[in-house]
Amino acid sequence: MTAGPATHILTLPGPMLRRGFWLYVWRVETPRGEFLYVGRTGDNSSPHATAPYTRMGQHLGSVATQNALRKYLEKLGVPLELCTFHLVSHGPLYSEVLKSDGATREALMAAHKPLRDIVGAMEKALAEDLSAAGYAVLNPVHCKWPLDPALYAPVRSAFAECFAGLRREEPA
Repeated sequence: MTAGPATHILTLPGPMLRRGFWLYVWRVETPRGEFLYVGRTGDNSSPHATAPYTRMGQHLGSVATQNALRKYLEKLGVPLELCTFHLVSHGPLYSEVLKSDGATREALMAAHKPLRDIVGAMEKALAEDLSAAGYAVLNPVHCKWPLDPALYAPVRSAFAECFAGLRREEPA
């Protein structure tokens, strides 16, 4: 399919440029139906926590270590150009650990990991809750970090504003 030139508009809220620990859900409308991808910012391998806007481009880009959403859609045989993408992000739940003068990578990671673990556990819970609510979640989230239900409850409620299926049943 070859299409001629067209004009498209992307509206980006400025706060989505803020670095930190965020949770996000891609809602992708495809010719094969709607699919979700659940993610977070806050690296496993470095003390960085980027903005959802940055992850948006990476997920649809061509760098193999960063484009998980693209890979899942390609595995389904869905051309990205036939999709409509919606990025729902919530955060920052925590600010990025800032590098101070003289801070070692080890010290930065020691401050980063506890926040990463909290958000990672919420990422897994959100993916499981969306899947249990009947949404087609593309990605399994593997995480063994313990979930803090009190911290997760307001996050789940925030996503329930955009995903009505989460309103049907609150976890015990």
